[in-house]
Amino acid sequence: MTGKVAQPRVWVISAYRAGEQSQMLALAEALGWPFELKPVRYREIGRPFELFRGTGLFGLTRESAETLAPPWPDLVIGAGMRNEPVCRWVREASGGRTRLVHVGRPWSDPPAFDLVVATPQYRLADFPQVLQNALTMHRVTPEHIARSVARHRQRLEQLPSPRIALMAGGSSGPHAFGTHAATRLAREASELAEQVGGSLMISTSSRTPAQVKDVLRTHIKVPHEFYEWRPEDPENPYFAYLGVADRIIATFDSISMLSEASATGKPLYLFDLDRDHAPGAAEARRDHTLETLGYRLLLRFGPRRLGRDISLVHDRIIAEGRAVWLGQPHHGRSVEPSPDVERAVERVRQLFAQT
Repeated sequence: MTGKVAQPRVWVISAYRAGEQSQMLALAEALGWPFELKPVRYREIGRPFELFRGTGLFGLTRESAETLAPPWPDLVIGAGMRNEPVCRWVREASGGRTRLVHVGRPWSDPPAFDLVVATPQYRLADFPQVLQNALTMHRVTPEHIARSVARHRQRLEQLPSPRIALMAGGSSGPHAFGTHAATRLAREASELAEQVGGSLMISTSSRTPAQVKDVLRTHIKVPHEFYEWRPEDPENPYFAYLGVADRIIATFDSISMLSEASATGKPLYLFDLDRDHAPGAAEARRDHTLETLGYRLLLRFGPRRLGRDISLVHDRIIAEGRAVWLGQPHHGRSVEPSPDVERAVERVRQLFAQT
């Protein structure tokens, strides 16, 4: 390892999934070092190259490849299978000097990176390069919350208090989010708001199906505001919802949303797409798609490295008292946020410590 770098130069290779992008930016911002976001676009012809763990820019468009030029960074933060060959190429171009940090599940074996920041659902084997956090990294900081709240406070304060933020995701892995789950979510969220005499602030995500949005719009029976997610929308009130909420409901499919909600320390309810956890509830009608049915088979019979089991995260945060299932009583106490970002920052800084 080379000597200590006083002020490392950082590149963040843009992710093609919003959750991974947010995690990488959270880490880069928390490090406090200058960083540059490198937006990249991919060619479909490059997929086999990425699948077989190549090293190079073959998967990128020519315009994207041309943005990757010296001076080379000291640190590259990447996520996703398609970014791995790009990150390895940057390290080779730098003469092996660049450290590689991968966020989430890697396609290559963890020793191919200097650090992998993962969470329990990926079921990664123990390696010195792997940091197993309880939840994903996030950008829920007092500064981000305060700026968004200031922008939206006047409108949101017109809603009856206590205000409950409802964060809706989408189908994920073996869990389908369709009309059955959406109808149950609308009913259970409305019932919770009615019980406390409050209102709902509803935000969809990039993965929320159109039919789910329609059901939520139609079946919510309490005062509410409904925000439909749009890419790169400067008026997105997501952080404001987290900031002014007294309680939060999040669908259990998105570990990123659960991590962001948990970071507020506010009472958190997980909504199960498959089951109704209310005492005495009948078995819920489940949604199914070919993709989710296939994923269930993969979890049961496929290679361990290809599947992810998000129930491991649910079990952990419930056992730690960070959340309860929607429909069950909540202790109502705030909890200390999980120090996942801080742990990742410390491990990255250790990569640049003097040897």
